[in-house]
Amino acid sequence: MLNRYPLWKNLMVVFTLIIGLLYALPNVYGEDPAIQISGARGASVDMSALDAVTEDLKQNHISYKSVAFENGTVLVRFNDTDTQISARDILNEQLGNDYVVALNLAASTPDWLESIGATPMKLGLDLRGGVHFLMEVDMDAAMDKLLGQQEETFRTELREAKIRYRAISKTDTTVDVRLRNAEQLDQAKAELAKLHPDMLFTDNDSNGRFVLSAQFTDARLKEIRNYAVDQNITILRNRVNELGVAEPLVQRQGANRIVVELPGVQDTARAKEILGATATLEFREVDSTADLAAAASGRVPPGSEVKYTRDQRPVVLKKRVILSGAHITDASSSADEYGRPQVNISLDSEGGSKMTAFSRNNVGKLMATIFTEYKDSGERDPNGKVILEKHEEVINQATIQTALGRNFRITGIDSQSEAHNLALLLRAGALIAPISIVEERTIGPSMGQQNIDMGIQACIWGMIAVMLFTLVYYRKFGLIANMALAMNLVLIIGVMSMIPGATMTLPGIAGIVLTVGMAVDANVLIFERIREELREGRSPQHAIQQGYANAFSTIADANITTLITAIILFAVGTGAIKGFAVTLSIGILTSMFTAIVGTRAVVNFIYGGKRVDKLSI
Repeated sequence: MLNRYPLWKNLMVVFTLIIGLLYALPNVYGEDPAIQISGARGASVDMSALDAVTEDLKQNHISYKSVAFENGTVLVRFNDTDTQISARDILNEQLGNDYVVALNLAASTPDWLESIGATPMKLGLDLRGGVHFLMEVDMDAAMDKLLGQQEETFRTELREAKIRYRAISKTDTTVDVRLRNAEQLDQAKAELAKLHPDMLFTDNDSNGRFVLSAQFTDARLKEIRNYAVDQNITILRNRVNELGVAEPLVQRQGANRIVVELPGVQDTARAKEILGATATLEFREVDSTADLAAAASGRVPPGSEVKYTRDQRPVVLKKRVILSGAHITDASSSADEYGRPQVNISLDSEGGSKMTAFSRNNVGKLMATIFTEYKDSGERDPNGKVILEKHEEVINQATIQTALGRNFRITGIDSQSEAHNLALLLRAGALIAPISIVEERTIGPSMGQQNIDMGIQACIWGMIAVMLFTLVYYRKFGLIANMALAMNLVLIIGVMSMIPGATMTLPGIAGIVLTVGMAVDANVLIFERIREELREGRSPQHAIQQGYANAFSTIADANITTLITAIILFAVGTGAIKGFAVTLSIGILTSMFTAIVGTRAVVNFIYGGKRVDKLSI
């Protein structure tokens, strides 16, 4: 029988439309202005913080929709942004420095939709508002760190080769080895050049001084700079994911800059606190032969230096770094058998081997853990670049009782919150080089809402124009095409909401508007073919069947070529271009489904299996 779908195909169409409608539905509920309260420097909060927040809001007569404990933070929802900002100011003053109070937007999706995984579309910075940072990697600090490591490597290698030297020191670009005579100079140059083909070695034996200078080749310097930026990008992504910032954009710009966009975050200070932390650990041997009184006045043995604990007690440490934070693969906070906070450390295979080798040969000696971070000094150099200050603190000194492996723990931490924060930063990764913020912008939610409203208006007016044309020109078949057009829009929004990594941007809305215009093309082709069949004297049933069959190849060819173009745009484009390409690609696929399969199901339901003398087309 002509123009009848089997039951399974009708059910497939209905099921697809219901799923699309369900996953598009959360976007109707929108988002609430909210405040997110978390522990300072990422530490978790408990239920007592929720009680304190509730009490502060009641005492200051601030109305709120709800307050809840979610994912280790307190989330307070409000009815409007004015109340949200007022509450933020009050809570900042009442809670003090132990908590971070951040403006945010929280989805108001009902629980029954969340239970099936239905969430609103993720909106980009231009629609949702948020913060934008342009960050610059401090290449000088990266080079200084690498040259310091190279200095220690030279000491070890010359010691193993039994080549004596006077001193090893580093400058801004080189590592200099001072030797006793020309023979040792030649031996050191031959040995180190063999072990380090990526370095250039020059010797100088004038004025009775024998100095071997080593610097990296241009190719190696380029590799170091690229590695520093790429690793920092990876670590920044891990860090914002660890701290719960939704849908961040972290990408490279130029040689040494990184763009970071955090949609939905309105608190610039909170975002800086998330991204600017550069915490890492170093493990070093304590020089037990040093005189602490002499060390306090700056007199330390060669190869050692003075570091300080939090209460400013001096500790003399060997300069040689046993292990750096780069080898840490996992970190978690817990309490030891006495209830004191500790951080459990897991190392990679290389780090585990280094720690095992050192601890096996130094049982009974002290090993110190140094916490290092870079902070904004508040000053800028003549070029306007932020000057970062390095802060180091000995947080732990422990006697090595036995050989350590890939897993061990550090203690001596003041509080559980500090242990939690240290573990979080180490788990997310230590920045390879310090970064400074050279540009910051905050985009308010009101501007984002204005973009959304304008985009929605463009979609509505575009749909009205297309629907009026098809309704007037194709009559009842035009009404069917309009139904398909509406369902196509619902499916686009539903698919965008279902895809985890998809983000709706202003160019994405442009892609939807374009798709609305293109979606009706397929129905125009089908309806014109049906008209041609009717003019040639075929019956209405045959005209419908031939119209859909003959138009399919033309529709497929036209849409496939557009889809290929959209895929290329997504592959080679960045930012706004990708957003446009995503919605265009999804729109092409959904429009083919609604225009060919969807309208055919409706036409079959109305006309299929019936005696029809005339079509309203």
